[in-house]
Amino acid sequence: MTARSLLVTLWVVVICVLAGVHFVHLSADFPNYARWMDWSKYTDEGWYANAVIEHYLRGSWYVPGDFNVAAAVPVWPILEWIVFHFTGMGIVAARALVVSIFCINLLLAYFLIRKDWPAWVALFSLTLIATSSFVYCFGRLAILEPLLVGLTLVSLLLARRLGSISTTGTVYALSALLGALFCMMVLTKTTAVFLVPAILYMLWHSQRDKQRQLLISAGCFGVVAALLWAAYFLLLVRPHYLEDYHYFFKVNVYPRPQSLFGWLRMVFYAAHGIFWVDRTIVLVAMVLIFSTGVWARSVWRDPVFVSSLLVIGGYVVFITRICNMQPRYYVVIAYFLFLLVPIATAALLRKNRVLARALIALSVAAIAWSSWELGGFVLYPEYTFVNAAKGIASYIDQHPNGNRLLLSVSGNSISLITGVPSLCDDFGTMPLRQKLALYRPGWYAAWNDLDPDIVNKIEPQYKLVQAATFKAFDDDDRDTLVLYKLVPGRRAGGRP
Repeated sequence: MTARSLLVTLWVVVICVLAGVHFVHLSADFPNYARWMDWSKYTDEGWYANAVIEHYLRGSWYVPGDFNVAAAVPVWPILEWIVFHFTGMGIVAARALVVSIFCINLLLAYFLIRKDWPAWVALFSLTLIATSSFVYCFGRLAILEPLLVGLTLVSLLLARRLGSISTTGTVYALSALLGALFCMMVLTKTTAVFLVPAILYMLWHSQRDKQRQLLISAGCFGVVAALLWAAYFLLLVRPHYLEDYHYFFKVNVYPRPQSLFGWLRMVFYAAHGIFWVDRTIVLVAMVLIFSTGVWARSVWRDPVFVSSLLVIGGYVVFITRICNMQPRYYVVIAYFLFLLVPIATAALLRKNRVLARALIALSVAAIAWSSWELGGFVLYPEYTFVNAAKGIASYIDQHPNGNRLLLSVSGNSISLITGVPSLCDDFGTMPLRQKLALYRPGWYAAWNDLDPDIVNKIEPQYKLVQAATFKAFDDDDRDTLVLYKLVPGRRAGGRP
């Protein structure tokens, strides 16, 4: 074995170890006091698993009037259902699934880059991904972004593969498969529509010299994607879950600017949010984009480089449009940023070695710092939320109060951890007063202080008797789960 092959082997082993580290402490908190504050750690794992949770706890995938997100994004709960069939329902199984997808994403990224670039470029990209403390924190939550990244990478690989095929029947089949994959992307996370330019560019690039075949591919892709989505909507959503489907988009509407200047500010904030991924790597990427335009323009014809730019741009447009800069949205951007940087670096290395080596040194420094931060998260895990959820379940079981049903905005996440059935107090197609009358919950869990609006909806039917408190997470506004007993009557805020 040569020294070079030994080095590559060791590099691969290190990446595998880093990937394996993501499986450690799966039930631990999203790292407390991390640099990113995101509401997903309180709610999203439960919300996106709501359908499969209800299937296991109540025997039905659907709870009328509750927050049924699976009406719009059913792919993730179906995958969880498959996994839970073998493991049982739980937060560890859900996170093991998402980390497994992370590992698959590493392989997909390698194959996407390796076709046109040396092995070190692909391994450089995998190192950036595997050592990213940002990807580590959000990539271990059972949310939708890692799966969306994986499906996007598969779609780009398939679109690229079409360029090497000349058999008409195979072109039809693979183009139809690409359309099915895109429909699956949309049913995983509806923001996939902002990734269409990246897929279409890869489709065009791979067949730009075969105009007839390109038209066939694009036509099959569009028709199959549209037919499959229409079939899902018309056969399932429209007759059964139309209200829930519309509500899913309604609750994601935030106040929007009323002027051109306001929208320009929003574009700036959406783009500036990319710095959440890694300040140094983002600065390196900015220098690379500019410098390759001067010294290495050929990389601007590289399909992976351009597709990565289009993914990043598309997601910035999405974030601008919803006017909600949550860090988790940048997970998709992070992956493709980490694809773009090594490719641009390799291209620049051929034309301006001094600058390229300086940027490599900065990237290595960023990798070292991110690895140090990631190591701290791994070595010092906390379990405040899972312990709080188990504490709530234990208290409910030890102090029966009629219905074991829990009302809470984080209820689905608590259900995923403990198996206690729940309803969401803040979201749902049914007014809370009506939901209370129909389901008669016995318990209510709130973060820190009671919301007066929620109390006003509860107290005509129940008095809230504080039962127990549980410390969880690190945010000043949400660091204590307060459990209340719901007693039929009228007197809010009482104590036992």
